[in-house]
Amino acid sequence: MYKSFSMELAGRTLTVDVGRVAKQANGAAFMHYGDTVVLSTATASDKPREGIDFFPLSVEYEEKMYAVGKIPGGFNKREGKASENAILTSRVIDRPMRPLFPKDYRNDVTLNNLVMSVDPDCSPELTAMLGSAIATAISDIPFDGPCATTQVGLIDGEFVFNPNAEQKAVSDLQLTVASTAEKVIMIEAGANEVPEDKMIEAIYAAHAVNQEVIAFINQIVAEVGKPKHAYESFAVPEEMFAAMKEIVTPEEMEVAVFTDEKQVREANIKEITEKLAEAFAENEEWLAKLDEAVYQYQKKVVRKMILKDHKRPDGRAITEIRPLAAEIDLLPRTHGSAMFTRGQTQICTVTTLAPLSDAQRLDGLDESVTSKRYMHHYNFPSYSVGETKPSRGPGRREIGHGALAERALVPVLPSEAEFPYAIRTVSETMESNGSTSQASICASTMSLMAAGVPIKKPVAGISAGLVTGDTDDDHIVLTDIQGLEDFFGDMDFKVAGTHDGITAIQMDIKIHGLTRQIVEEAIAATKAAREYILTEVMEPVIAEPRPEVGKYAPKIIQIQIDPEKIGDVIGQRGKTINEIIDRTGVKIDIDDDGAVSVCGTDQEQMNEAIKMIQIICTDFEEGQKLEGKVVSIKEFGAFIEFAPGKEGMVHISKIAKERINRVEDVLTLGDKVKVVCLGKDKMGRMSFSIKDYK
Repeated sequence: MYKSFSMELAGRTLTVDVGRVAKQANGAAFMHYGDTVVLSTATASDKPREGIDFFPLSVEYEEKMYAVGKIPGGFNKREGKASENAILTSRVIDRPMRPLFPKDYRNDVTLNNLVMSVDPDCSPELTAMLGSAIATAISDIPFDGPCATTQVGLIDGEFVFNPNAEQKAVSDLQLTVASTAEKVIMIEAGANEVPEDKMIEAIYAAHAVNQEVIAFINQIVAEVGKPKHAYESFAVPEEMFAAMKEIVTPEEMEVAVFTDEKQVREANIKEITEKLAEAFAENEEWLAKLDEAVYQYQKKVVRKMILKDHKRPDGRAITEIRPLAAEIDLLPRTHGSAMFTRGQTQICTVTTLAPLSDAQRLDGLDESVTSKRYMHHYNFPSYSVGETKPSRGPGRREIGHGALAERALVPVLPSEAEFPYAIRTVSETMESNGSTSQASICASTMSLMAAGVPIKKPVAGISAGLVTGDTDDDHIVLTDIQGLEDFFGDMDFKVAGTHDGITAIQMDIKIHGLTRQIVEEAIAATKAAREYILTEVMEPVIAEPRPEVGKYAPKIIQIQIDPEKIGDVIGQRGKTINEIIDRTGVKIDIDDDGAVSVCGTDQEQMNEAIKMIQIICTDFEEGQKLEGKVVSIKEFGAFIEFAPGKEGMVHISKIAKERINRVEDVLTLGDKVKVVCLGKDKMGRMSFSIKDYK
């Protein structure tokens, strides 16, 4: 039965149609927010997937170019692989919703969001986030929701909820917050050095808006929601845990995991697993769950050590950061390089500079953003964790980590006018044991400064973790979590920023939300750690950007020309500009306002190109002195080229002081000559002279 529900959300109408389309999905919400239309569906398999020890959730966000009235580019003329924006949106939907499904659920679940129409003032990403939550809540799939998501901007010190395109362009904050009825469950932010207290205020302002949406979703569920289906539990039996403790005591497990060497810990756990496998050889059911059971056993021991005994697996204090190291200029021929090490996490970031024409072109649903000049790419090879598998290109996690680091650094980058370069940083993970994304922010900051990029301030990142007990007050926040504490803990709260404020946040949790006290503690802990990393580790290595780019980096000279002269510089079908490029070996970019960037590695050739452009753009005046090349000889005189497409004629009477009968007696093709402009002749043409040059 078709039903429609509506509410006012941030000054625009949100409408949810249920039973109108996709009725064979377990749950479907046909979402309308302004003129933005997204179909969100939730489907689950009838039976659990065999042979897995995780919940198989897939989240898709499909961008259709017809949504903005465009035909896809390329030969194929249909949508291909997901864009970076689509992948990041899928991750933002996945992260708050995954913890709300039962931990022992093994049925395949797919949340699909089909973007069918886009209103620039009503975010399709936000619409999909709400649609996925609604489709799952009304379905028969087990789900401990509902949840809701709100975006927040900050303009002139005031919060704007679910900002439109114009507001996003001038906002100092791009914050996304997901909540349940009780707690915050996901935070994602990019910010222009927003102070910690203002960020906390924004998070809980969004949380309040989320409560209005959750009340709306509850109304929908009450009217059209399906009863949740029963499922086969894959939880480890308590009697199995009891038997394991008889064979391997908690004290023995504590000794096995209590080390700061990841490889030693893994060897210890492998030995324990083999011992238990031998003991359970006759019990096939238990053997099938052994890996999960050992994981859960480790988790209980580690959490008890941290929460009750305040002992961390590597022996650190609760607020202690692992040993830190930083260095620059590892790679002699690159434009900039730096390495940042934190315990067994190590990142090497390389910076490459190029002309603005090398900026990345974007072909997506957001027509207000067509390119980006700063690109941060993050790689996570298998050797960084001591494993072996072939490289298949960046996965969703790598794209997400790269985007997080990019978002953290964009607020401190110089403008195009200040630094007319396209910039690419690539973070190579050399070693990984927790929070490589934050290490890549630290390495990238140093690499950019080493490359001579005049960033406004250095940025550092750090991650806080969490272990909770039976009540909200029974918890402990950990500074600088390593991999084990991430796996067995409840939170990965990443915060990046300068001395003066936050530039990026990404928060993932495995529980059903955080209290305000925990959020405030985590932000305070990361601020203290960030200050320490900046002051004690990064700034002693490189405190400010180098005054100029390195000798192997391209140099760029910018000049301004009259926009009316752009056509003269380019020439018919690009003939003039291409000839300048061929002669000098430089790259030239010209924007619509007449800003010209000349890029090259040879200063003399760059100066020559600039000279040619200036000559082309300058109208000849009497008394002007020029140097050019003889390109054509006629009976009445010679034509001199001063720059590609810019010529003048010297009459035979103005070639030499004495009378000559033939131009060829004095000049030959290719001769370089100096001339002076005499002004206009009787016919209104510009006249030049060699003999009057002084």
